[in-house]
Amino acid sequence: MQAKSPVMGSDDGDPKDPGNGTAVITRTKTRLKRPSLYRVLLLNDDYTPMDFVIHVLERFFQKNREDATRIMLHVHNHGVGECGIYTYEVAETKVTQVMDFARQHQHPLQCVMEKK
Repeated sequence: MQAKSPVMGSDDGDPKDPGNGTAVITRTKTRLKRPSLYRVLLLNDDYTPMDFVIHVLERFFQKNREDATRIMLHVHNHGVGECGIYTYEVAETKVTQVMDFARQHQHPLQCVMEKK
């Protein structure tokens, strides 16, 4: 008994065979696209206490005290500071969490996201 080659068709009337004794095998390569990344930013205001901003950075962005203080001072001095870079869903969640937390504590702190 002779085994059929996966590339060659048969001449025995196989309905899958185009009739010329050969078959074409097509391989498609799946290319995975990396997800878009978003920067989460804090915006400066004249009312939110510095300690509250440090607390937000520690709680929602897992920053240590030194990094949180550095970012808070950058926000204070430059008007905006980056908290981290995340996929869309994570960035959106963090923005919502920070905004809700700030409102609960009656602070006007603004947190936004922008595509990197």
